[in-house]
Amino acid sequence: MGIFKHLLDKRLLTLVSFLLIAACLSGCAERDRQKPEVLVWHWMTDRDPAFEELTERYKNQTGVKVKFELYAPSDAYSQKVIAAAQAGTLPDIFSILGERRIFASFIIAGHITCLTSQMNADNNAWRNELFSNALAVNEFSTANQYGVKAGIYGVPLDTMNIQLLYNKDLFKKAGLDPDLPPVSWQEFIEAGRALTAAGIPGLVSGWGEIWMIDCFASNLAWNLMGKDKIIATIKGEVPYTDPDWITVLSLFKEMADTGMLAKGMITMVNKDAEQAFANNRAAFAFNGSWCVNVYRGMNPNLNYATMMFPRLSDEHPVVIWGGAGASFMVNQRSNNKEKAIEFLKWITAKQQQVYLAQTTNNLPSNKDSLSAIAPSLRQFADDMDKTVHPSLLPAGEHPLVIEAFDKGIQSIIIGESSPREIAERVQRVKDRERR
Repeated sequence: MGIFKHLLDKRLLTLVSFLLIAACLSGCAERDRQKPEVLVWHWMTDRDPAFEELTERYKNQTGVKVKFELYAPSDAYSQKVIAAAQAGTLPDIFSILGERRIFASFIIAGHITCLTSQMNADNNAWRNELFSNALAVNEFSTANQYGVKAGIYGVPLDTMNIQLLYNKDLFKKAGLDPDLPPVSWQEFIEAGRALTAAGIPGLVSGWGEIWMIDCFASNLAWNLMGKDKIIATIKGEVPYTDPDWITVLSLFKEMADTGMLAKGMITMVNKDAEQAFANNRAAFAFNGSWCVNVYRGMNPNLNYATMMFPRLSDEHPVVIWGGAGASFMVNQRSNNKEKAIEFLKWITAKQQQVYLAQTTNNLPSNKDSLSAIAPSLRQFADDMDKTVHPSLLPAGEHPLVIEAFDKGIQSIIIGESSPREIAERVQRVKDRERR
């Protein structure tokens, strides 16, 4: 009896083992069938539903399964990408958020595919579809300071720029022409005085986030002194105590003295500034193209328009910050590299770009898709040829110098320091960092 029980137990164990192995094989096969051929990591919560729709369309058209995985917020996403690079577990497509030097370090470490040959194939077909200023953010020139081999290493999914906007209804209330926004800096200041006299706050922006102050000041500097002098300053050949830099700092004092800056602006985050403008509590806003979607959600009836940055000088062009919004990179070590590149070509083609622009209200990266986007968004798109970005300069300023400059502007606005005092303080930081 004991022998029969032993044999029975042994047969039962064998049967159970067989069933477990069969189940495992079945499960593995099922997972293999479900496993995407191209895996994309992203952080863009507002675009996740649109991405899901596009992956269905792509699968129907090509038979290739693409999967977008969302990791938000952006800080958590960046940490995940860095950890995955260290562990060798990056997906087929991902993004680099942060400074250009981080982007460069990923390229040098062999994590990112160079896409120059694909961009230039068929007489530059893919390259010519995209805004050149947006593509430039993902391109490294021959003389770049990071030692990266020259080439294009990313694909812009959308574009962005940061401009001044004005409230047409509040303009009317202050006796200003809603169809003729200020063109020169003097006209801008005069409009601010008229708004202040009418009891209407002038300019609102999230200047508690100092990068937005830096953006505003950069626009002024590019127009007043030009690109070459900015580069010379970064290289230490021109001091921040130069009269042109003191003029730039003085313009913030001029705005503060006219009373045209919204109360509490230097501690205000941009979301609060957007709320103020959307609710007709300020006549001007300094904000990016993403605001079209934000304002639509906050106040669909907001009557506003964009305006080019007011001109200080006729000697140099008026420019605005801009370039690529979100960009995707292809994992150099991916086994699905070619499929990943084909998908990026597809998602940046006209039809998909129109869909993304219409559903998310972000500026498309494809130049041929502009005719199909909302008029409020097209106002930003029309000025993409005037965009610049500090990351594209052949030299970069030290972060502590930028911080001293931007925080110094906050100090000027509240009357704690004079423009000259801040210029001297920034130069001391510059001298220390150069040493």
